[in-house]
Amino acid sequence: MTERVLMAPSILSADFTSLGDAVRLVAGGGADLIHVDVMDGHFVPNLTIGPPVVKAIKRVTDVPLDVHLMIENAEETVGWYLDAGADLVVVHAEACDHLHRVVQTIHAAGAQAGVSLNPATPVEVLRDIVGDLDLVLLMSVNPGFGGQSFIGRTVEKVRRLSALCAEEGATPLIQVDGGIDTNTAPLVVEAGARVLVAGSAVFCKADPVSAMNAIRAAGERVL
Repeated sequence: MTERVLMAPSILSADFTSLGDAVRLVAGGGADLIHVDVMDGHFVPNLTIGPPVVKAIKRVTDVPLDVHLMIENAEETVGWYLDAGADLVVVHAEACDHLHRVVQTIHAAGAQAGVSLNPATPVEVLRDIVGDLDLVLLMSVNPGFGGQSFIGRTVEKVRRLSALCAEEGATPLIQVDGGIDTNTAPLVVEAGARVLVAGSAVFCKADPVSAMNAIRAAGERVL
C-alpha cells in the first residue's frame, strides 16, 4: 500500500464550459487521477456525462482517468467507458448482480478495476472479491450531488475495510469520496485511505491546485 496520499479531483464540480482547461490545470498541478463521475438519473438522482466526455478528457491529459460509474447498467455498458479511455473503472456493488464478471471484463481490457460502496452498504459484501480489486471506493456522502457534508461514520468504515483487506491478504487502494477537505482528509487517511476524491473543495476554490495540494498535505501529516 502506498504511503503517499493520492489526489483524484472530481470534475463534477468543475466549470463544464471550460472543462479541458480545468483538467489540464489540476493535472499540471500534481493530480494523481482525474475522477469522472458518471450518473444516469436512475441509480442516483442526477444525470451527468457519458463516454464522449470521457474520450474528450482522455485527449487533454496523460493523468489516468478514474471513471466512477454510478449507473444501473454498468454490466452492459462498461465496455463503452473502457473504449473511451478509462484507466480505472469503478462500479457499484449495489448495481451489479454479477460483480466478479464485471471486474474480469475490466481487467481483460487492460484497465484497473474498483468497486464502490454506498454509505449504508457494509464492507463485508466485498470479502469474496476484495482480493481481485485494485481499488475500493467508500462513499462518504450519498451519491448523486457534489458539495454534501461528510458522513462521520465513514472513518470507522475505512478501518473495517482495512481490517477486512488484511484478513484476506488483499491490497487494494482505499479511496474515499464525499465531503473531503483539509479537515476530513486526515481522519480517513489515518484510518487507512490513500486516495482522496475532492470536487467542490478543489474546483470551487480560487486556486484549485493549491486547494488540492492542501488536502493532500493535510492527509499526509498523519502518515
